[in-house]
Amino acid sequence: MNPNAFAHRKSALKLHLTKPGGGPLAKQTVKLEQKRHRFLFGVGGFEAVALAGETVPGGKALSPQERAKIEECLDRIFELCNYATLPFYWGRYESEEGKPMEAATIAAARYYAERGIVTKGHPLCWHTVCAPWLMKYSNAEILRRQLARIDRDVSAFKGLIDKWDVINEVVIMPIFDKYDNAMTRVCKDLGRVRMIKEVFTAARKANPQAVLVLNDFETSSSYEILVDGCLNAGIPIDVIGIQSHQHQGYWGKEKLLAVLDRYSYFGKPIHFTENTIISGDIMPPHIVDLNDWQVESWPSTPEGEERQAREITEMYEILFAHPAVEAITTWDSTDGRWLHAPSGLLRADNSIKPVYTSLMNKIKGEWWTKGEFSTDAEGNLEIYGFRGDYEISCRDIKAPFSLNGQHLELHLGLS
Repeated sequence: MNPNAFAHRKSALKLHLTKPGGGPLAKQTVKLEQKRHRFLFGVGGFEAVALAGETVPGGKALSPQERAKIEECLDRIFELCNYATLPFYWGRYESEEGKPMEAATIAAARYYAERGIVTKGHPLCWHTVCAPWLMKYSNAEILRRQLARIDRDVSAFKGLIDKWDVINEVVIMPIFDKYDNAMTRVCKDLGRVRMIKEVFTAARKANPQAVLVLNDFETSSSYEILVDGCLNAGIPIDVIGIQSHQHQGYWGKEKLLAVLDRYSYFGKPIHFTENTIISGDIMPPHIVDLNDWQVESWPSTPEGEERQAREITEMYEILFAHPAVEAITTWDSTDGRWLHAPSGLLRADNSIKPVYTSLMNKIKGEWWTKGEFSTDAEGNLEIYGFRGDYEISCRDIKAPFSLNGQHLELHLGLS
């Protein structure tokens, strides 16, 4: 791909470097190293909740071996990624009414924050994994409790989590018929646009600075019509979220570009919020709901791993080249997680797959700025690099700065 395709990810910066005692740092060699991308390369980082709560799903205590395995996984994943999604599925987050998993989830968010990882909460409202205890209430009371839940959780995590998938899969929500649930009931009453307006308004009130995402797996005209209706209704949607679980085969360049063209029309940033591409046998094409494909074993294969690496790398190149896209999240850190699919960046034993190496070569290689440069006689230095956080050093002196805008000028005293 043409390197100029990524010019919109870069900025120019003029630095004026001074000596600790004053005066220009003239004719000196300085080292420049990027520390973090501004673009969000994400993963579904649910493991940190288990680590913080010292339990695995079901409440079983973590063994020392399990803890060590999770820590190894997270260390490897966040060498590559700078963005993590944390779980807020209501039926799990608050399986018993009035007893949310707040402490463990706050600890997980802090764990990431201490490592410079940006976090997002997913989701605040969804018909699937909905709290079953809501069913005893009237629709009006369910809505009241849903909005109160949003206020509680968005407020509690303000400053730690400032990005939220506010509502998930609304296209299907009012017609979902696999089982009865509280959110489908309410959405049938209110309609999709009114439902979205209620939850987005509550989230915006709880954290006016938050980035609020509308998220869906549906990429047909149904989602376009819904997005258009919401924006015309003045709903404060910041980001259009697109899921791309490709268990039945890679979308390919043509479909990716078509989806990007249709949804960039709205003038909103686009996040690819949940991406999976398989490194084993592809799910049969006749399966309509991916959840209906339940198998005991779904192994990764050498041929599948090479295919996964090629396809994900191409997908990242296409998305990174598009100016509307701000984030890409690979959903599974390791194989065997959602639906037991071999869709991870790592194998189930945390060993590195070809896709991990390929993405590392892109994110920390081709799309990374570092090197040695020389100041002029006035202590000036001009650089052009990928936007993000940097460190500049001369001899034993180091200083941080950020490259986040166009043609900035920065006076930096190395002292």
